[in-house]
Amino acid sequence: MKNTVETFKLSKNTSQRLTMLTAYDFSTAKLIDECGINGILVGDSLGMVALGYENTLSVTMNDMLHHTKAVKRGVSNSLLVADMPFMSYQTSTYDAIKNAGRLIQKGGADAIKLEGGSIVKDKVKAIVNSQIPVMGHIGLTPQSINVFGGFKVQGKTTECAEQLIKDALSLEEAGAFAIVLECIPSKLAKIITEKLSIPTIGIGAGNSCDGQILVYQDMLNMVSNFKPKFVKTYSNVGDIMKSSFKQYINEVNAQIFPNDSNSFSIDEEALTKLY
Repeated sequence: MKNTVETFKLSKNTSQRLTMLTAYDFSTAKLIDECGINGILVGDSLGMVALGYENTLSVTMNDMLHHTKAVKRGVSNSLLVADMPFMSYQTSTYDAIKNAGRLIQKGGADAIKLEGGSIVKDKVKAIVNSQIPVMGHIGLTPQSINVFGGFKVQGKTTECAEQLIKDALSLEEAGAFAIVLECIPSKLAKIITEKLSIPTIGIGAGNSCDGQILVYQDMLNMVSNFKPKFVKTYSNVGDIMKSSFKQYINEVNAQIFPNDSNSFSIDEEALTKLY
């Protein structure tokens, strides 16, 4: 069954947790979709894991459209959510609606995600009123790392925790269908989850959220230079890939590959006429 905004909302009152992963290309999206994942996020995290940037701030709308289109071609059943990149919605409500519309109309996304709480409430409401579903994102919002002073856990003081609760309620009131809670204390995430009538999707927010999301390269240990505390390694795909690449190099050098089974033949009589 196709996952939709409505199925996400309905999951709030069931024991079935929502599962989401990131994807940035056709082949990976197809594999993830075939496994029965509820949602796929084309995250602006692609800046770090696919494009090699230091953070997400350099990702553009053209980047997001390019990758969202590719992922869309591999998705049949998952809800496809695309990130609004830095400065695509902060400048004005008009820009927010226009760029959200581009991700839906040109990118093929089912919904968009943007970062921020109460401060983006009016923009979320305007986008929703334009018939575009919005997933919120609070806590550690990577587009705000210069304000936070780095990738740091949020909501550890009473004041900050209270603000995050207000932010979540503001996004729900504005019409968001779900909210990502990133890098906040698990007990705070539980409080927020219980206060909302829409589902929460956790990443580094404990197991009381209504669902979970991870960057797929992190869970497969494909980017070995950094591993967040909240990530569980399900497979060392990076090591498997490097081992295969090295074996390929060795076999080519030793003339083991390609062998006869990897090569094409020609009729001997036709071959003799070449000389």
